[in-house]
Amino acid sequence: MAMKKKNLLALTMAACLGLSCLTGCELVTTDNQRDMAQVVADIDITKSTEFAEGGAYAKYASAVGTETVVKRELITYFVNVGYMYVQSYGYTYSQAFDLIVTSLVNQKIIGQYAKAYYLKLSETSADYNYSLADYEAYVNAAEDKDIAAYRYFLTDDEYGKAVYTLNQSINSSIDSYEKEYLKEESTSSSTTARTLPTGAETEEEDYYDKDYAIYTGKNALSSCGTYEAVENSTPSTRKKAYNRFLLSLQNNYLYSKEEQGLPMEELSYYKTELARQLSSALINKLADTIEDEAAKNFTESYVTARYNELLAGQQNSFNASSSNFETALDSMSDSSFVLYAPTGGYGFVINILLPFSTTQSFLLSGYQADTSLTNDERYEKRGALLKNVLATDQRETWFTGDEDYSYETTDYYGASGTSGYLFFENSLTDSDRYESMKNYFGKYAYNGTVEKDEDGEYVLTPDKISIDGFIEDLEGYVSYATGKTPRVLLDKQDDYYTRSYLDEKGEVDYSKFVYYAGKFDLGFNPNEVFLEGTDAYNAFSAVNELSFAYNTDTAGLNSYLGYAISAYNTDFVKEFEYAAKYAVSQGVGSYIVSPSDYGWHIMYCTYVFEEGEVYSFNYADIEKEGTFSYYFYEALKSSTSGTATNSWQTRVINTFNNDTCVKKHESRYQDLKDLD
Repeated sequence: MAMKKKNLLALTMAACLGLSCLTGCELVTTDNQRDMAQVVADIDITKSTEFAEGGAYAKYASAVGTETVVKRELITYFVNVGYMYVQSYGYTYSQAFDLIVTSLVNQKIIGQYAKAYYLKLSETSADYNYSLADYEAYVNAAEDKDIAAYRYFLTDDEYGKAVYTLNQSINSSIDSYEKEYLKEESTSSSTTARTLPTGAETEEEDYYDKDYAIYTGKNALSSCGTYEAVENSTPSTRKKAYNRFLLSLQNNYLYSKEEQGLPMEELSYYKTELARQLSSALINKLADTIEDEAAKNFTESYVTARYNELLAGQQNSFNASSSNFETALDSMSDSSFVLYAPTGGYGFVINILLPFSTTQSFLLSGYQADTSLTNDERYEKRGALLKNVLATDQRETWFTGDEDYSYETTDYYGASGTSGYLFFENSLTDSDRYESMKNYFGKYAYNGTVEKDEDGEYVLTPDKISIDGFIEDLEGYVSYATGKTPRVLLDKQDDYYTRSYLDEKGEVDYSKFVYYAGKFDLGFNPNEVFLEGTDAYNAFSAVNELSFAYNTDTAGLNSYLGYAISAYNTDFVKEFEYAAKYAVSQGVGSYIVSPSDYGWHIMYCTYVFEEGEVYSFNYADIEKEGTFSYYFYEALKSSTSGTATNSWQTRVINTFNNDTCVKKHESRYQDLKDLD
């Protein structure tokens, strides 16, 4: 849940390749490479008053120069992203290509401006060491001047990240073709994986592998760094996929016969894409610089004042209407905060649903429709079904989906799950490359037998688990994660499955539906809910992992803290509502087991609100990830600096995207607009 900086490139299309979507499709009908080289727009911001004599950037005009958008770039962009606008969003070809031209022009405007900006900034800031003379010497000495013009302003790490990102995109496109070949050669089919935990297998924002290379099948896989080949890949299938990739380029006049046999890195297509990737990197660097400048105003007094303003506003709003408070709860996140509670009794719970089987649900529907039965008799028959509910580990597709996320290890918690298979090894063990997974403890082994057949395909045999077995696992796993021993709040009763659920007035007594209740005393601190290493965080993470393992209430997966529970009447099923409120009343660390017509519900309380101010902002904790103060500071900074960046971006575009600085030649790409 670490906060990320917002990049400036919202106005430009991302350089993520999608050539597989155009297999066999030829956008261009004229077999003329010169047609592809036509200039469709000239961009020269030095014609503006800011670069004229006496202007702020006059002395850097020679570094900016004139740039062009050529027709080939329109095709590349359309193949990359624009096709999606036509196929998925209903754009006409004319609208799509106008959007592409605008995006390319804007990117080149900001890229030009960034060069002048950094040259000027270097005169006043010791953090930057650029000069016009060095820049011109560097570009003049380079073989590819378009690439060098951006490379000069980037650090080795920034350049390495750009190359890594481009190579990943190209490998991903070739992967798509190769997977198609492998599907044609195999009778097996992949399935969509169960929802993944937030952050699973997500690389760190600044990570790159300098040895990462494009795998074509002609080079050795071992020479491609951290690139991982698709399952069952062979040099033969990879060569076929790579040739199909090149054919798609050729069909769209992005690859010429004269270039056949050249390495990918020497193709004009690759160089064009690399120049654009470096331009994006420079623009993003500029966005970061602007954000850093804006953040200099974030003194303790400034941030504290913003906190107090928000707190006062919520006090007025929530005291005036409880519905305002409940609406705020529904949108609560690490960037949207509830600082004040008008009353206690509110909280959040994780709901793990262990469902009736299809047969049991059918029988239950029959009981409910049977008018000869009283309500109490229906509950008694439902109780007989509940006694035999058996839950299944839901993570099968983390083995068998498009990606295999499993790995075998001896370092796991094995009560019911003794297979020795865990998931997301990269995220859990490689902190240099991958982000850590939040709220996911990661030690609960798959509950079943894992084998492979003669074709290397998984054969999974899940072990069913009863409600009593699940309670044992929950208590055992949370104890494993925290070192804490649970205490029983309400023990299982011998007559539970045969008791009457009515009170002396003949009305339903929802307290009688509670099968079991317990609690871990964790020392809950609302300021440290997501602070790794605390008992409350570890318990939350363990229960959240069990939810991914067994929960069939998929709406609850990856929720912020679970379901928001009101102190007043709700629209929830009454049994659910009673159990959830009971959990909240017992505080963070409590868990309640109670049924509904869907099956067993296990409610775990993750958060409670006391009346009054919820948090206490502490400026000293703004760099302590996981604390409220950290998230509040980062959200405020992101919002404020994002506003500054967007304002700057708008000003640059409005200043330079005009007839003085930009000349478009629409007639030269009219044939593309006329594809409708």
